[in-house]
Amino acid sequence: MEQPTLSETDRVRAHSSEAVNNEIDESIQRTVLAYASKSRRAISSRIEMLEREWDVERTLEINASTLAFTGLLLGVTVNHKWLVLPGIVLPFLFQHALQGWCPPLPVLRNLGVRTRQEIDVEKYALKALRGDFENVQGARAAVEAARV
Repeated sequence: MEQPTLSETDRVRAHSSEAVNNEIDESIQRTVLAYASKSRRAISSRIEMLEREWDVERTLEINASTLAFTGLLLGVTVNHKWLVLPGIVLPFLFQHALQGWCPPLPVLRNLGVRTRQEIDVEKYALKALRGDFENVQGARAAVEAARV
């Protein structure tokens, strides 16, 4: 049975352009290859950075909630017309929850904001380079394949 690709299992990737997905994938590959010759400490430092990296879902959520709260606050204190802002933003967030797409998504993806799965691909490739999976059958072959 053939394994599904990231784009088949990740709704954001499925709704992102192939060019953007390819650029992100190539960036991951370049980073992993660059770290193949670095120290265990450098790899660990990069893994810590990846664990703190905000994914596209979190970025969308914080931006949408910030705009909605701002519109609500301005609507109550300045002018009721500001209530249009949460009226626009919240349906976008709802659409993203249902479909995995919303209008700000292409902008964020073009800026290089990655999905959690994309971040994890890099993280686990680096963990393999670091030797975390040496006792797992077949891990050496995966590490060697990543270096090629």
